[in-house]
Amino acid sequence: MGPSSSGASGAAAGLEAITNTKTVALLQQEHQQAVVMSQASRTVTVVAKAKVVTPSSVVKAVEASSSSSSSSSSSSSSSGGSAPPPVAAPDPGTAQSIAYNMLGDFGFSTSQMSCLESLWNRESGWRYDAENPSGAYGIPQSLPASKMASAGSDYLTNPATQIKWGLGYIKDVYGSPCAAWSFEEANNYY
Repeated sequence: MGPSSSGASGAAAGLEAITNTKTVALLQQEHQQAVVMSQASRTVTVVAKAKVVTPSSVVKAVEASSSSSSSSSSSSSSSGGSAPPPVAAPDPGTAQSIAYNMLGDFGFSTSQMSCLESLWNRESGWRYDAENPSGAYGIPQSLPASKMASAGSDYLTNPATQIKWGLGYIKDVYGSPCAAWSFEEANNYY
């Protein structure tokens, strides 16, 4: 508002000058972002509750499998052993947790997780960007890395995409993570 401005027209001009400043524009932008975030937070729904393995449930499962295996010990000894014991669910948000939650999608029980952990600990340390001199890449050490594109275009950076491809590869080639781990132990690759 200039000194020569007077009345309603001067006030309108002053108000227009204030609302057109960069500071006001930034405040309006931040306000709009807050409104969008607030609305988005109200649309979140819980689809399923995570299953958590407790020590007592592991003990019960082991006891149940040992009592059933003692009644069929003659058949299991001829087949080369029994399934590994169940493992506790990994920490949420980790690559191991993603894999644990995907096991069922490929027809694997969670008891296969200990073998998968051993396999991919050795291969990549569960790092999505692990690369070895041969060019094998990612958590499952795909060679070449581009094979994983069949599971998603983000295969170079997304652990879930790599795990999805890796579990499919294990199922197709070895039948199970424990069979892949046995092969890895004997040959130093899978």
